[in-house]
Parts: sequence; C-alpha cells; structure tokens
Amino acid sequence: MPCPVCKVPLVMSDRQGVEIDYCPQCRGVWLDRGELDKIIERSAAAELPPPPAPQAPPPPQSGFAPQGYGQQHQGYGHGYPYKKRKKSFLEELFD
Repeated sequence: MPCPVCKVPLVMSDRQGVEIDYCPQCRGVWLDRGELDKIIERSAAAELPPPPAPQAPPPPQSGFAPQGYGQQHQGYGHGYPYKKRKKSFLEELFD
C-alpha cells in the first residue's frame, strides 16, 4: 500500500502485538481497523497508580552528634545515581 502523503510503499511493523504501517520517508504512521482500540486498551492497562511515598527513616540511635550541613563525607561513588524515566506504553510502542 502506498503512503497517502508521499506515495512511497509503506513498511509494516509489529510492535507488542499491534500492526503498524509507517512511511520510511515522511515517518507517517497508519493503523489498521481495530489497532487503535488495542493501543488504547493496553495503554489504560499499563497506567498503574504511583507507589505510595516511602516512610521517613527512624532517627539515629547512636550517641554521636548529627552532622550539620556541609560536613558530610564527600567520598567517591556516594551520590545519587541518575535514573532514567520509565517509558510509557506509547513511548515504548513507537520507539
């Protein structure tokens, strides 16, 4: 089937059980009948409520004085790692 925009033959791809036709030239995306319904159903199922916030840690039980601002040990590898945002169902589908 040719692309309705640029008349280049469409390429068919199967992503997570959804058949997608796309144009390699203009990057247009076309869905067959019922495929949009599948995407909507799976997207709704993939959207889960966020987990509850973690509880605050208990106060320290040692006899040492708590460290003040700027007095923490600055050793290597003791930072917060950068975390990538989890992709949504639709982002994974079109990635």
